[in-house]
Amino acid sequence: MGISGDQTTQLIGRLAEQAILQEMLESNQAEFLAIYGRRRIGKTFLIREYFKDKDVIFFNSTGSKDGSLIEQVQHFTKEISKVFYRSIKLESSKNWDSTFELLTKAMETISGNKKIVLFFDELPWMATKNSKLLTTLDYYWNQYWNRDKRIRLIICGSSASWIVDKIISNKGGLHNRITKQIRLLPFNLRETKAFLDKKDIRLTHNQIIQTYMVTGGVPYYLNNIRKGMSAAQNIDLLAFSSDGLLFKEFDNLFAALFDMHELCVRIIKIIAECQSGVNQEDIFKKIGDEKNKGQLGLQKLKELEDAGFIIRFKPYLHKTRGIYYKVIDEYTLFYLAWIKPFRDNLVQGMSSGSWEIQQKTPAWYSWAGMAFESICYKHINQIRAALDLDASAMPNTWRFNGKGDQNGAQIDLLFDRRDDSITLCEIKYTSKPFLIDKAYAQNIENKIQIFKNATRTRKQIFFSMISASGLQKTRYSEELISQVVTLEDLFEDCLR
Repeated sequence: MGISGDQTTQLIGRLAEQAILQEMLESNQAEFLAIYGRRRIGKTFLIREYFKDKDVIFFNSTGSKDGSLIEQVQHFTKEISKVFYRSIKLESSKNWDSTFELLTKAMETISGNKKIVLFFDELPWMATKNSKLLTTLDYYWNQYWNRDKRIRLIICGSSASWIVDKIISNKGGLHNRITKQIRLLPFNLRETKAFLDKKDIRLTHNQIIQTYMVTGGVPYYLNNIRKGMSAAQNIDLLAFSSDGLLFKEFDNLFAALFDMHELCVRIIKIIAECQSGVNQEDIFKKIGDEKNKGQLGLQKLKELEDAGFIIRFKPYLHKTRGIYYKVIDEYTLFYLAWIKPFRDNLVQGMSSGSWEIQQKTPAWYSWAGMAFESICYKHINQIRAALDLDASAMPNTWRFNGKGDQNGAQIDLLFDRRDDSITLCEIKYTSKPFLIDKAYAQNIENKIQIFKNATRTRKQIFFSMISASGLQKTRYSEELISQVVTLEDLFEDCLR
């Protein structure tokens, strides 16, 4: 049997991912695909929607959070009955070996060459302690399933690090068994616009980016945006009321994704406090993980990175200070900056229009600048294209703390190019075209000079602005700025 669903639903974006699924479906051999990404990102929706109108046998069993081994096996067995035996009651076993044997025999009842898709959703939840699920999966894949050209095994999980460590990078029996993988990311701005357009919600680019600063392009959050309301009104409804979707989402999100989630929350708070990024060693010190040589901290940082909440980077030409981390999840930045400080007031009930009142305040602009910078890091390809740079231009950041009487400087984004040049970029979010006056022009010139002196580069330096609303034309902008990237450029169609 195929998968049923709402035939009017249509996948938005996800073109690269659909291409992988299509290639897998058309393959003449058994395929084993791992798909992972943070909670609410649309992993299950992608798989179900893609296969719902395909001529395949679609088997889908979903793990239950905190469910026992017996419960997981019972649910799995019910799905075997439903898909292969017209819901005839089957005897449920107490282990995965007998359950996978039952599934194997069920697939043998299917004659012909019709493809069989096995979708094991939330596999980390299925793999309860001492269940031996992974060793059993390894055995049945190697012994039976990979010999059957009809089988397309798809495993999925919101615990991204679990999927990466236990499946994709597994050094045991599952090593090199994965034939394809998908890391599902949030929508970019263009996909967000297409998603809202599909819901008949027509917003300007500026309204969309204000929405994106809060939702981070997460489809589940975007699906709760209401037609006929401004970005500020929607944000007010979703986040600034005690029953709003985003009000309590933060705690639920981290608890569902991570073991020791309190430590993950503590780490992400530490990183979020510094817009320019936090050094790895400083994180270890603040969480008291120096005795373990940072092993626990490294593990949690990797989990946060795999789930897409943070990025790690080594500033351009830095050799001594090691790895830095920045928060790039817009919802997390929004929650920590706005919802968390006001939760007591929110529980008591805040008046309508709270978010609109906060807009255009210094605190709002400070947060918006950080959120816009995060968005820019997710749209590097669009920025590179707008600057007319090829894929060899490598993006990075740079910072110099200053020594003695030397002033420090920070570069939000730079592109190290193969044509003996470097493009330095300043990122600004303003509601009106940004004005470069005499004082700001001097600041730019100082940054360029400090960069040249500190890096000792002999490359040609170009200075560009990434300004949401563009630039006011002045003699300073004409003299100093080589190119301008605007909000419209970030909505262009570019490969991720």
